[in-house]
Amino acid sequence: MTALGFLYPGHSAEDDYPRIEQLLGSDIRLTLVHTDEEDVHRTEALREAGSARRLAAGVEELRLSGAEAVVWACVSGGSAHGAQGAHDQVRGLARAAGLPASSTSFAFTHAAREIGAARVAIGAACPDDVAALFAAFLEETGTEVAAVRGSGAVAATGTADWDYDRVLALAREADHPDAGAVLLPDTALHTVSHLTALEEDLAKPVLTAAQVTVWEALRLTDRRVNAPALGTLFTREPIVQAE
Repeated sequence: MTALGFLYPGHSAEDDYPRIEQLLGSDIRLTLVHTDEEDVHRTEALREAGSARRLAAGVEELRLSGAEAVVWACVSGGSAHGAQGAHDQVRGLARAAGLPASSTSFAFTHAAREIGAARVAIGAACPDDVAALFAAFLEETGTEVAAVRGSGAVAATGTADWDYDRVLALAREADHPDAGAVLLPDTALHTVSHLTALEEDLAKPVLTAAQVTVWEALRLTDRRVNAPALGTLFTREPIVQAE
């Protein structure tokens, strides 16, 4: 049994995690602890959402659950701090938990590298300024951004009800011919049941928040799971990086 822990902001698309657990079809348990978050996509609120005080509050529950790694399941709450601030955030989380730790922001960087997508397009269900912070984070951590599209949604929970057609429309609007993958970086967006359809419609890999978050936790525990229903990221052999 591999136990993975996640600190999830608010209450929006957390039911994607039980879906992933079922699709993994192996001895993997996912435990979510909800953090307190103001339900808005505004920079200062996002930075506060990822503060050490708020993250530390859920760590003990994850440790008691037997988690072997913990991931802060938020993109903007990490990338809003910039690369160095996000690194500091993850280091603080690892110290508090006494476990390997990461965040969804870094999960996107690592996942893009895993599938060999040096250049990506971003379709974000948030205002343009918040989407730009994530794009800047990716550039700073080594992934080129070919295009960025924000939807303008200010309230995070407002995107939880988006159906497939609306998610696909955002992905199509964001896509760029030079992008090796399309990233949908909102943890409040339901995407798990749409992954294979999105990749078929766009004819390229799609990376989404819940998907890369769980993959990152598995990476921290040195587990690899083949799960085609979770998209290219869970089916491709790892890219060997040149020294």
